[in-house]
Amino acid sequence: MSQLRNAATGRAPLHVLEVIGNAIVGGMETWVEKLIEHMPRTQVRFTAVCPADGAFADRLRALGVDVHMMSMADSPPWDSIQATAALVRFTDVDLLHAHLPRAHVLAGIVGRLTSRPVLATVHGRQPTVLDLEVHRLVDSHVSTVCWPSYYSALGLGVSAERLSCETNGVDLHAFRPQRRGASALRSALGLAPQAAVVGFVGRLSPEKGPDVFVRMVQRLPPDVHGVVIGDGPMRAQLGQLGEALGLQQRLHLLGLREDVANLYKELDVVVSSSHSEAMPLALMEAMASGLPVVATRVGGVPALIEQGRSGWLVAPGDFDDMAGRCAALVADPALRRRMGECGRQRAEARFDLADSVAAVGRLMQRLVHGDDAMALAMPPAARATA
Repeated sequence: MSQLRNAATGRAPLHVLEVIGNAIVGGMETWVEKLIEHMPRTQVRFTAVCPADGAFADRLRALGVDVHMMSMADSPPWDSIQATAALVRFTDVDLLHAHLPRAHVLAGIVGRLTSRPVLATVHGRQPTVLDLEVHRLVDSHVSTVCWPSYYSALGLGVSAERLSCETNGVDLHAFRPQRRGASALRSALGLAPQAAVVGFVGRLSPEKGPDVFVRMVQRLPPDVHGVVIGDGPMRAQLGQLGEALGLQQRLHLLGLREDVANLYKELDVVVSSSHSEAMPLALMEAMASGLPVVATRVGGVPALIEQGRSGWLVAPGDFDDMAGRCAALVADPALRRRMGECGRQRAEARFDLADSVAAVGRLMQRLVHGDDAMALAMPPAARATA
């Protein structure tokens, strides 16, 4: 066990078991990875439980995390409950931290059996029915990643004493404005050096609306190209849709990329076409990288974008308005530059990963130690009167 101690408190680091309901590489998983990577080891050390092995588990191992495989379901099998409970007891876990509803079920049952506190981070627009059931049964603490999700949870019956908001953040050094120079992406795609490129970054699944992005590309001027960065169950469907719309030469599906931070500088505009969101990391990454954004007005997205200053908000599914906003930005380099600068300033002020990690660390300490000084994140109105 680590002998590191927190100089401020004299305490040994908390041992947190991250119970993660997916084994893919997506926004939630990236958030967990960055939380582990940036949390000071004098405060917290981590072990992880995932439903399957793969690239995400390998990323966690690269950070020095022991990763265990446990089956997860709405009704988790007894062997997973038994094995996770044994892991908690015999490795002195202080707190279980769950991500996604099935992980919340497993963590909630094990937390009750082992008398450990349970923290469930809701990464979506609102808690699911399963999240609410587990919360009520085991009194887990619910953390949301944006204020609209907080108020949704409050309205669905989560008590204010067991609810807080720790907003997402991004690494402002990794994602920063960069000079484009010679465009490796355009060269690789066989495009002219000055060709306009709009991008979609995210998981290719229905709630993210990648098909809306493809239909939007069709409505852009014929010399504008669309790039899709990410993977998921809709990838083949998007390729077929692109062919049906005659976009074979203008739509480029790049798949998962490890160099996303460098790819942002290759894009002129980033689009978020989601039907449902909480606080999308890709949108924050783009703004931190100094890019103008066009995004659907869903979930916590309106809190990220100053309409007409750092980007544009459009109605979900409105690919005509989306295309019009993108076309205006492509045609006006000065506007792109101004909006990109505003986006970077907003990122620095509002969603620094260091602030996000510190807030989660304070919450973890409070749930384990009950420190009165470790106040939970309060709604903006409450902060103004506190």
